[in-house]
Amino acid sequence: MSTIKLNKPPADGDETSKRSKPVRRISSTLRDRTQPPPKPAPKVVEKEPAAAKKAYAEKPARQERSRHEGKPGDKPYARKDSRNEPRREPRNDSRYGSQQDTHKEYSADRSVRRDDASPRRPIAPTDPDAQPRLSKVMADRGLCSRREADDWIVNGWVKVNGEIIETLGTRIDVDAEIIISTYAKEYQAENVTILLHKPVGYVSGQAEDGYEPAVVLVKPENQWSEDPTQKTFHRGIFHGLAPAGRLDIDSTGLLVLTQDGRIARVLIGDDSSTEKEYLVRVEGELSANGMAKLNHGLSLDGVQLKPAKVSWQNEDQLRFVLREGRKRQIRRMCELVGLKVVGLKRIRIGRINLGKLPAGQWRYLAANEKF
Repeated sequence: MSTIKLNKPPADGDETSKRSKPVRRISSTLRDRTQPPPKPAPKVVEKEPAAAKKAYAEKPARQERSRHEGKPGDKPYARKDSRNEPRREPRNDSRYGSQQDTHKEYSADRSVRRDDASPRRPIAPTDPDAQPRLSKVMADRGLCSRREADDWIVNGWVKVNGEIIETLGTRIDVDAEIIISTYAKEYQAENVTILLHKPVGYVSGQAEDGYEPAVVLVKPENQWSEDPTQKTFHRGIFHGLAPAGRLDIDSTGLLVLTQDGRIARVLIGDDSSTEKEYLVRVEGELSANGMAKLNHGLSLDGVQLKPAKVSWQNEDQLRFVLREGRKRQIRRMCELVGLKVVGLKRIRIGRINLGKLPAGQWRYLAANEKF
């Protein structure tokens, strides 16, 4: 049997009663080990005032320290572009402000993508000379091509802010109101070719020495009444219209004016071999072997001429068929064999004949006609 010793309180005056520190008294509840220990009291946390929370939410986003200098940066957080590191998205917390407001950056040399599909209208320049041309604005709006726009303008089929514009190159405001006439759809731009019976006294190309160009004869009152195409005249045909070949001022006959570059190459290209037929009235006496030389054997300016087909049409008229068109070629050829040309008329180009077309009148080349 073991013996339990009980500590007795020391007597007064005993040395053991003198302690350096007081003895901590333990409550009877803690001393009783038969009962479970009491639970600690819950910690009371004071709620943050609403005003302080609002002030904290309005506080600007914190700035990161510079990676190179170790100092707070002057710019807001920017995404990393390193390939080895994942992109770090900014925190989307209401306490730090929205991502769009806090981290959006703008640059003068970077375009901003529009969310809507509608095109952005440019701001109208203040300088009238810097404003775009009417034809360009029409093409940009998808109304027509620029060539069609030029044709519609010269025909008076375009209104800008209620005013009809007929001058090519007119500059307008980009936001101007443009109205197109219904006639424009009936005359969509096409490459037209004019067959003109040029009279004596008109030059083929540009005006020179006081003589008018043959194109001045192309007007409504001069259109042939028997034109097989039955097309009506409109001023848009003058745009890009140019003569495809020459006919001297003293000559008459068929002259072709076209907008079609393909036809121009066929008639006057470097490798052109299109036949041109002429009736030539002459005076004088043909030299020996003159007819053979006219057909082949003559040279002009040191260059031998291509073979021709020359024959008598009647006693004072020759028929020429040439495959080239040198300047005043027939007149110079006749002079070399003792003849003088007193009249020259071109009656055919390729498969197109002058026919009954009167002098000074014109008609359209039909769609089924080919040179």
